Formats: sequence, structure tokens, C-alpha cells
Amino acid sequence: MEKRVYDLIDSYQDDFVHTLRRWVQVPSVKADAAPGAPFGKEVRRMLDMALADADAMGFQTRGFDGYAGDITLPGGEDTVAVLGHLDVVPAGDGWMVEPFAAVMKSDKLYGRGTGDDKGPSLCALYAMRAIKEAGIPLRKSIRLILGCDEESGWEDMDYYCAHADMPDLGFSPDASFPLINTEKGMIHLYLRAPLSTEGLQVKRLWTGERVNVIPGECTALLAGGEELAQRIRTYAIRVNLPYTAEVGAEGVWVTAEGIPGHSAYPEGCRNAIGMMLLLLKELGVQGALLTLADAVGMESDGASLGVAYTDEVSGSLTCNMGILHLEDGELTTTLDMRVPITADLESLMNTALARLTGFTADVAETKAPHHVPADSELVTALLAAYAEETGEAAKPQYTGGGTYAKVLKQGVAFGAAFPDDEDLAHQAGEYVFISKMVKATKIFANALIRLAGA
Repeated sequence: MEKRVYDLIDSYQDDFVHTLRRWVQVPSVKADAAPGAPFGKEVRRMLDMALADADAMGFQTRGFDGYAGDITLPGGEDTVAVLGHLDVVPAGDGWMVEPFAAVMKSDKLYGRGTGDDKGPSLCALYAMRAIKEAGIPLRKSIRLILGCDEESGWEDMDYYCAHADMPDLGFSPDASFPLINTEKGMIHLYLRAPLSTEGLQVKRLWTGERVNVIPGECTALLAGGEELAQRIRTYAIRVNLPYTAEVGAEGVWVTAEGIPGHSAYPEGCRNAIGMMLLLLKELGVQGALLTLADAVGMESDGASLGVAYTDEVSGSLTCNMGILHLEDGELTTTLDMRVPITADLESLMNTALARLTGFTADVAETKAPHHVPADSELVTALLAAYAEETGEAAKPQYTGGGTYAKVLKQGVAFGAAFPDDEDLAHQAGEYVFISKMVKATKIFANALIRLAGA
């Protein structure tokens, strides 16, 4: 890559940090719709801010009624797309710093959205800026598309595709390097069942906000007294898991402490809802809660649901229970399954529902698996850019995560996390290294020149 592009990216570092801090300070979590703000006022404020920043850099920008926006560097008739998102999941518990304060500590910038996906999206924007200001000739246009509903239902992409031409080829900087060319399919189920009036009585339980988050804490109020609390403490010692039990005026408050994370990556995490369900089974709960304990529990592979599945291309199925709410005598829960590309989604759904007797189900969302051949021009060009900037030869990988790459005919996930980075997507304490953001910006610039340069 030309030295002038490197030099420009290095010169942007202070401005990049300032801009990313402003972006992180906008709590762009999906909320109730408002006029011109289909995903809430803060998400719309974030979109407006991003487009205004791109305008100030001299780019062509378009807004799409609060659903999405795009930023274009003109070249030829064909277009290379980069697809990022500006919405974030709720902050959740366990932060050591204010999650939307954009706290800097040495080379680290902490905050919700730093890595997923405001930081990587901004890297792509600054890569485009360097290409533009260096005067690199282009045979294709480059378009950065910024969505606002990636963490929920992808209504933004539905709207964008209905109102704009979607390029055929590109990448999403919403995962990790070196490159992901295979994304599993996805099934989101919302399940409801009445709470049993027999056995142990659960008086309150409300855990989880998003289907795609592994909950790190689950608290319930149980009918009982000191004897029940002591049984819980004894169980915690026996299974060597962190539960606490406190007797109050209304009963026993019990808390299960898990390890939060992204539903697509259960390794190293511990689902607090699953912990609670297994404890409730031990204490004699009946009905729907017992069914969930037996069919899901703390498993992340779907074995007891009958849906465990593995293939050589995309690995194993994962299953996460992200929400468990009790209200007016009814339980509501969710399952998020990430499905290998050779599996039959409908068959898996039917098998799982057959194990969940007593529940009614709504299929909230399904996404087909996505695969781009490893020998394609797109994959080889991006891996070449990564190798040039890092000195590391690499092969494409698969993921259970879902990115906007799926909306492209030829789309892959490319960056911005590096292989040795701690995976903090959807977790407390999310941060990025600024030095690695600069490095990612150079990789993106290299890649875009390869894909769109004259």
C-alpha cells in the first residue's frame, strides 16, 4: 500500500479517538419508536452524528428515514460495500467504568459499542478518508452502509434494500480477522407457558433483555424461609457454582452468578438462567420451569433438546436461553440457536418444540446460513490485504455470529478484532486498543484499494 495512505491514517489518530468517544457517548440502544426514529431517539441521534461527521470529511451521504444511512466515495459504476452498525446492546451489569462515558486508559478505550460495532465502522470511514485524501484512483465506488437495527431484527436492512440498490460484493467489519466466509444459520424462538401452581413456588423472576446475550446474573424470589435458603447454600457448595440465598419478608431471594457473553460464542461463558433452572429443579419446581431445566439447563449444544449437530464446514450448533420472565402467572423465554450450514432449520425447530411440551412458540426470526467460497476473488483479496499488513498468512474461518455480510451476494465478515483479542462483544467492560484500531484501518484501506482501486 502507498506510504501516503499509511501516513494519513497515522495522522488521523487523535481525531479518530475524539470521534469514537463522541459516538460511544450516545447510548444507541433500541427503544420505542418515535417520529423519524424507528428504533428510538438515541439511535437516530447516533445515525445523524455519523452522517454529519462524514459530511464534514467531504463524502456523499444519504439518510433513510432513521433506518440506515450510507457514505459514498465515488469511483466507477460498480460498488464495493462495507456494512457496519451503530446500534448497541444494553450495557448490562458488571462494568467497572460507566459504559457510555468512553473512558480512556492508556491505549484502551472502554465503552459499549467500542468493538461492536462503532469502532470498526469508524475504522472503515477513516480508511475511506485516507483513500480519498491520498487521491488513490478508483475503478469502483466504495459505500459504507450504517445500519441501526443489527442487534435486533434487521428491519434496517429490509428498509435499506427496499429503498436503495444493495451492492453485490463487500464485507462487514463486525467480527474478527483474518476473515469469516461462513456464517451459521440462526433461529430465534419466543416461548410462553403458564407457571405451575404445584411444587416449589417462584414468586418473581425477571432476567435478560436480549435474545442474543448470555445473561450473567439471574435473581428469583422463592416461597420459603431459612430452611430453603440453607438447602440452596448446600447445593451451591456441592455443585461448586456461585449462588447466594437471603431470607426476606416475602421469601428467599436467590441469585445465580454466571459469566455473560454473546450467544454465538458460549465457550468460556456460563448462563445464569441455566444455573437458576437447575437449582429450581433440585428444589422441586414443577411444570414449565422443570421442562426448561430438563430440555436446556446449562447446555449450550442443544443436546437435551435433540438438536445437537455438527458439520466440517461450520462446526457445532449452539443454543442460548437469553430471557426468562415471569409475569401474571406466565413464563416467557427465548432460545437463540446458531445452526451449521448443512442442517435443516425447520427440522431442528420441530424437534426442539417437541421437547418443550406445554409451551407455545413464536418464531421471531430465522436467517439462512451464508457461505462464500474460499477461492473467490473477494476472499483472496481480503486475505492478501491482511497478510500484507500483518505478515501473517491465514485461512478463512466460520462463525456462529451473524453479520450484515449475509445481505450481500458476495459478502464476508472481515475484522476488526484480531485473533489474540479478548472477545468482549455484548459483555461488561467492552474496550478496544486504539493502536489496533489504527492497524485495522490500514488493513481496511489496503483491502478497499485491492477491491476498488484502478
